[in-house]
Amino acid sequence: MSTNTYDAIVIGSGISGGWAAKELTEKGLKTIMLERGKNIEHIKDYVNANKGPWEFEHRGGRTQQMIDDYPVLKRDYPLNETNLDYWTNEKESPYTEIKRFDWFRGYHVGGRSLMWGRQSYRWHDTDFEANAKDGIGTDWPIRYKDLHDWYGYAERFAGISGNKDGVPILPDGDFMPPMEMNIVEKDVQKRYKEFYKDTRHFVIGRTANITVPHNNRTNCQYRNKCWLGCPFGAYFSTQSATLPAAVATGNLTLRPWSIVTKILYDKNTKKAKGVEVLDAETNKTYEFFAKIVFVNASALNSAWVLMNSATDVWEGGLGSSSGQLGHNVMDHHLGVGAGGRVEGFEDKYTFGRRANGIY
Repeated sequence: MSTNTYDAIVIGSGISGGWAAKELTEKGLKTIMLERGKNIEHIKDYVNANKGPWEFEHRGGRTQQMIDDYPVLKRDYPLNETNLDYWTNEKESPYTEIKRFDWFRGYHVGGRSLMWGRQSYRWHDTDFEANAKDGIGTDWPIRYKDLHDWYGYAERFAGISGNKDGVPILPDGDFMPPMEMNIVEKDVQKRYKEFYKDTRHFVIGRTANITVPHNNRTNCQYRNKCWLGCPFGAYFSTQSATLPAAVATGNLTLRPWSIVTKILYDKNTKKAKGVEVLDAETNKTYEFFAKIVFVNASALNSAWVLMNSATDVWEGGLGSSSGQLGHNVMDHHLGVGAGGRVEGFEDKYTFGRRANGIY
C-alpha cells in the first residue's frame, strides 16, 4: 500500500463534492477529490454537445438493444443515444430492487451535475416544519432564517436565473435576470392572477442557467442541450463552476478512477482518519489520510461507504449507532405535471429552445 496525506479528502465530485472542494481549497486546505469513475474535461469531452439530431444514427432516440441493456434507465427520459456514456452501465453495476426504485447514476467527474434538471428553489419554513406538524420522523434542527444567507451565497456563485415573484411560500433569491415566458405562458399567467386572486401562482422556473456572463462562463444560448455538457458553461456544474475555482487555488488534487471502499476509523481518537481506495484501472489499493473527510458520494453510495466502514466497531458500519444508517430513503417526484394546447396564437413564435419551464 502507498500512503498520501492531505488536509481534507472529498469523496465524490458531483454538485456537493465540487462545492466541498471549492470551499476547502479556497480556505487554504490541500484537498484531494476522489471520483470512482472516469474524468470528463470541460468542453473537450462534451463530444456530442454540438451535434444535430441528424448526426446520430437513431436521431437521438433509443434502440431495442439499449432498452434491453438498461432496464432501469429506460423507465424515463434519460435513456437515449446522445449521452449514454454519461450513465452507469447497468450490467456492470446492477442493484437489487425489492421494491421498485429508479436509481439513475453517473459515475464520472462531475457526477449528475452534468445531467441534473437545474431547477433551484429555496425551502420555506413550511418545508422545514412539515415533519413536526405531520408527526413523522424527526423535526429539522434549523429553519429558513438559518440558511437565508447561505442560499444567497450559493445562488450568487452558481448563477440562478429567476424572477422575484413575491410569493411568501416560495422565497425569492439572489437571481440573475429571468428567462422570458412565451406569449402563451404570459396569457396563462394573467388568467391565473385574475381567476385565483393570488391564491395560486404561475411563474417562470428558477434555474441554474446563467442569463448574463458570469465567472468566465457564457450566458445560456437557448439550445436546450444541457444534458450533453454545455461548452458555454451556461449551466452550473462541477466542470463549469466549482472545479475551476478549486483548481485556481493550487490546492486541489483530482483523482478519477478511485473507488472509496471504506473510511478509515481511529479507535483511539474516535475519529475518521482517512479512506481506503480501490483504483478502478489497476485494481491496486491505496490509503489517503486527512483530518477532514467529506462524504459526497450521492445518497445511496454515501450510505454504502459508511456501512462498509468501521464494522469491527459497529456492526452496521460507521454512524450506525442510531440504527438509522441505510434506512429512510425518500425519492422525489419525477414527471408529474400537465400540458395543454392553446389556440389563437398562430401568428407568434418562440425564441430558441429555452432550457427551462414554468412553475
